[in-house]
Amino acid sequence: MALTVDISPREAEVLELIGAHLSNAEIAARLCISVRTVESHVSSLLRKLEVPDRRALARRAPEPADAGPSHPAPVLPTPLTSFIGRADERAELTEMIKAHRQVTAVGPGGVGKTRLALAVAAKAAGEYADGVWFVDLVPVTDPVLIATTVAGALGLGEQPGRDMTESVAAALADRHALLVLDNCEHVVDGVALFVERLLATCPRVTVLATSRARLMVPFERVYPVPPLSLAVDGESDAVALFMERAAAVGRPLDPPLRDQIAAICARLDGMALAIELAAARCPTLGLDGITAALSHPLRMLTGGSRADERHRSVRGALDWSHALLEPADRALLRRVSVFVAPFTAAAAAEVAGSEEGLVADGLARLSEQSLLVVTASPRGTEYRALETIRQYGMERLAEAGELIDTRSRHVRWCLARAAELAVARADWRARFDAVADDLRAALAWAAERPEQRTDAYRLARCLAELTFTRNLISESQGRYEQAAALADDPAAAASMLRQAAAVAGCRMRGDDMDRLHRAAADAARRAGDTAGAACDLATAAANAYRFSSKFVRKLPQREATALIAQARELAGDDPAAQAAVALAEAGQALTEAFGAAQGPDDQAMPVTIARAERAVELAHRTGDPLAESAALDTLTGVRSWAGDTFAAADTARRRVTLLSSTPTTPAGTHELIEALGEAAEAGLGAGDLPGARRWARQLADHPLLAEVGHRAVGWLLVADTLAGDLDEVLTGSVRFLDAWQRADGPAKSVLGPPAAAVATIHGLRDDQDALREWRAVLNRLGPSPANTYGYGAVFDGMLLLHHGQAPQALRRMAPEPGEVWQWVTWIWLHWYVALRAEAAVLAGSPGARDRLAEARTVVAGNPVAAALVERARALLDDDRERLLATVDAFDAAGCRYQSMRTLVLAGGDHAARGAAALADLGFAPMAPAPRMPPE
Repeated sequence: MALTVDISPREAEVLELIGAHLSNAEIAARLCISVRTVESHVSSLLRKLEVPDRRALARRAPEPADAGPSHPAPVLPTPLTSFIGRADERAELTEMIKAHRQVTAVGPGGVGKTRLALAVAAKAAGEYADGVWFVDLVPVTDPVLIATTVAGALGLGEQPGRDMTESVAAALADRHALLVLDNCEHVVDGVALFVERLLATCPRVTVLATSRARLMVPFERVYPVPPLSLAVDGESDAVALFMERAAAVGRPLDPPLRDQIAAICARLDGMALAIELAAARCPTLGLDGITAALSHPLRMLTGGSRADERHRSVRGALDWSHALLEPADRALLRRVSVFVAPFTAAAAAEVAGSEEGLVADGLARLSEQSLLVVTASPRGTEYRALETIRQYGMERLAEAGELIDTRSRHVRWCLARAAELAVARADWRARFDAVADDLRAALAWAAERPEQRTDAYRLARCLAELTFTRNLISESQGRYEQAAALADDPAAAASMLRQAAAVAGCRMRGDDMDRLHRAAADAARRAGDTAGAACDLATAAANAYRFSSKFVRKLPQREATALIAQARELAGDDPAAQAAVALAEAGQALTEAFGAAQGPDDQAMPVTIARAERAVELAHRTGDPLAESAALDTLTGVRSWAGDTFAAADTARRRVTLLSSTPTTPAGTHELIEALGEAAEAGLGAGDLPGARRWARQLADHPLLAEVGHRAVGWLLVADTLAGDLDEVLTGSVRFLDAWQRADGPAKSVLGPPAAAVATIHGLRDDQDALREWRAVLNRLGPSPANTYGYGAVFDGMLLLHHGQAPQALRRMAPEPGEVWQWVTWIWLHWYVALRAEAAVLAGSPGARDRLAEARTVVAGNPVAAALVERARALLDDDRERLLATVDAFDAAGCRYQSMRTLVLAGGDHAARGAAALADLGFAPMAPAPRMPPE
């Protein structure tokens, strides 16, 4: 569809990617802009194209000039050399991936599986609306990292609350895409599990794998990749490849030599890699020299009885190429084979144990012989060995007795790179990604060797820290646990397990938090640290109360009591342990006292508050901001449930301030994310809209939440709705809905307020279709007393009052606050009371004046709610001057919508000005205001 509105070039790019079904996070990564900038462009496009949602935007994405279907460009590596022949194989494999959802191209190393798959994928790209993606699995040393590698190729991050496989499956669930998984043989079992889960949840995804062995998964179709044709109707792909590669290195061959070339290719059984290696020698050896070198005695020095004929031909070519190298170049080839990712000459020099200048010359010679591939990168010239050659080099390294020394130097090189990465720089992510696979490979080797245990522990700890910074939080937790298993010192093991528990908290894995803190307690006991063990046990109990929504298995009350008793016994007079025990006891008291539907009794409330305050005091004495933050969290909850709105807000603000200067660690990040959400929530309850929006924005922008937009922007949507910032809500709601749908629509109670808020905005816009859609989302989140009596009543009341339905609003908020205290006391009490009083006035309720008097007492100190009550009182008294005075009060409180609504309620010229302002903001006209006396 042709676009007829004026959109900017950047908006056009965003619209095209929306049409390609990319998420905001993916668009941001593709265009190198922030997620927030993407959201702004999406909001602008929604307005300019006058469509209600992202799906409608995708339908408005322009088609290419040829009017064919729009497809994203395939994300495939660019081959450095041309692809020769294989017309029949390309056609056959193309038809197979059209007919079957999973095809594996199998064959020995060097037969040309990867190049064939790339050629087929590039040709088929137009058939897949959501793109073609290539994933090289060569660097993967642990099957657990298969999904992480795929996610990296797709530009996806991890969704907290899901493992990486689930995150990838969620991102591809509605995509029509081709995924090429290259070099699967060394992790074939892990690939099989990943592919099976992917195919089960992504019905429009096709997987083309290359491997030396089949995957053995349901629906797999195997395509055996044959050698290059030696002679078909007078033509030979093998000969054509030899001649093209020989010409590329400066030795064009005359056609009359084809028979001699054909004989060489026949000796090499048509294996593509072997032919390329032979052709690279043509300038120095000539065809006669190559023929002599490939004589039968030399070939029989290779492979042995375990290798089939094709393997022996490749090995023969490799042995032959290797034998022709100078000794120094042979040594260099086998030593650089430890690198699984592209490497520089400087890196090769460190690992090879030689001078950089000499190594650079040697790498150039190896490249000239087609034993290394050369590429340019921001880091400079880089080298890479094809996987078959790399494996050959590793075998030679072992045969030379150099494996341990070279691997050890590689481990030390990795440790040095990890230390450099500890310093954050603008290019940190690219620098990490460039060496991450080598760090993993070095760790996998070192972890299996007792003499390398110390270095393996250091590398696992560094990799845990780095992957957390990179937001690979599943891997980070696993690396911390691996470091704990490698640690010789049980105290160090306990420290690593605590870090792992904190990462589990960031992943929303409460059960893992519990398991890891208990394991840390055991390690601390082995180290003789009974106070540390007490902290771990008490923390496990406290977490069960603080983060109950993150647990699958709810911790039984008796089990929590037993943990606290054990912790109390071990704590002694250690301040940190005593503070941890006090926090667990306060959490338990809070749960017991406030668990009843109508709240705690009069005796339990002061006792619970006192326990929480003591926990804060003891934590503060330790000087540990994270311990104090945890205690402040519990105190905020106690004060909230007790109905002390302003004290709760003050405590929440104090917690955020405390954490603002703490280092970025897993535990600190976990506390900060929770604290920002709590502060935004508590700020809303106290009427501090600017503060609430500031903290909610920090939460929305936190990189750890980039893939879970529904969690990230939730409180920001609520704050923007109450403030009346329609554009911000429309922008954020796109991110919320997109992420929520990709997460399979989780029914989390915390998502209810933002869904209700967005529905209200659409109601205020009088967009009935969008209102119905968002109310359907709200219904899918499940019935909740908070929706019925809390935020649902507040947002419904706002909407009904806007449309002049005051009697209906009064009925919607009929229950007295004291009757439903638990659902309105948290953050909604002041809003509920104020709007209820306004509804009583506008509905002409006989008890309106009494209700206003009660409300004025309840909301005192809340700038927004107090202005609402004051406005309602002015309406009741027909006092236009007092009514208009609330305009300034609303403006000062950051509440534009209520400010404009006041002008409309004032009538006369003020009403016209207010109506125009509301229209400019995007709101539908308000219902006629009650009659005010003439000015």
